[in-house]
Amino acid sequence: MGFYVKKLVSICGDELSTKHANHNCSVLTSSSVCEQLKELLAVKNGFYGFESALHVFPYESTDEEIGLLDWNEKSLWIAYYNDMALDAFYFAEDVFGSQFCVRNDGIYSFDPETADFSKIAETINDWCHLILNDYNILTGYSLAHSWQKLHGAIPPGHRLVPKIPFVTGGEYDIENLYLECTYKSLIARANLALQIRDIPDGNTIKMITQE
Repeated sequence: MGFYVKKLVSICGDELSTKHANHNCSVLTSSSVCEQLKELLAVKNGFYGFESALHVFPYESTDEEIGLLDWNEKSLWIAYYNDMALDAFYFAEDVFGSQFCVRNDGIYSFDPETADFSKIAETINDWCHLILNDYNILTGYSLAHSWQKLHGAIPPGHRLVPKIPFVTGGEYDIENLYLECTYKSLIARANLALQIRDIPDGNTIKMITQE
């Protein structure tokens, strides 16, 4: 296991599941990076870090936490993006519900508002290095900290979602954030991503905002 994997695991919270079965992530993607993810989950089977700003899913679902297999079930939220969120294995998320995933050639981030994939690392160890070096940007730590000081801890299965989407000019500010069930927020933002993809030049986007 890589040095940065060990370091990230050591500073994050307790594992979310004590079950340590055969974490065979290759059932959903053939990427060689899956073996590295398997090693990570064998050490700590899901966890939160940076005051819950980072969430790594456990392999299997528990009473409180959804697991990787269920999270990657297409009918839960992936299918709502039509073909825009396919060919990826989602294993972690930041405080806003932006996803980190494994694809055939490395680790990517997935923007739920635009469905854009961006390659950020070659290996799980590289990804852990990035998180450790730039956790505030990559996890949304400072906003997670500020929001929870006012409203309390973020419960399992929830993220902080922008009332006005970031892609349409919404600010990265606690006044623009509300607590929402993660998969429900992704379903809503899938509609936004599809509009952005399909809208002709000069047309407007319909947004649902929260008070």
